[in-house]
Amino acid sequence: MIRNARMGDVKEIHSLLNYYAGKGLLLSRSFSSLYDQLRDFKVFADESGELLGVCALHISWADLAEIRSLAVKEGVQGQKIGAKLVRSCLEEAKEFGISNVFTLTYQSDFFRKQGFTDADKRDLPHKIWSDCLNCSKFPDCDEEALQCKVFDVIPDTVSNV
Repeated sequence: MIRNARMGDVKEIHSLLNYYAGKGLLLSRSFSSLYDQLRDFKVFADESGELLGVCALHISWADLAEIRSLAVKEGVQGQKIGAKLVRSCLEEAKEFGISNVFTLTYQSDFFRKQGFTDADKRDLPHKIWSDCLNCSKFPDCDEEALQCKVFDVIPDTVSNV
């Protein structure tokens, strides 16, 4: 089940994201940043309420948002949890009227399967680099930039009713 993150999820989100940050796969997130940006996050929880995955849609500019902090617990990867979280974020972008979404990732093949295409980091607005300034890999980032046109990936459904 995908739902908006809640205050009670912050410790689990922090633990999951920082687990992958420790492996060099994500930026670490402080508790403070998670509380500040909690509205950006969606979680995938199982029937018992255990958090199995997390993803955020961060609005960057008038018509630009970022998919960030996508993480799925080891042991449940390969069950389309990440794909469902990304799709949920893209649907939310569409609801906001945002047509351009990008991501910076080491999992480029996964995002290509979700409808993203390669992008040049230099084409992204400087505003998005605010998080990058806090990264230990800055300015030699080896993440790949990908983007998608939301309305191409999440087409309008026309009803004949």
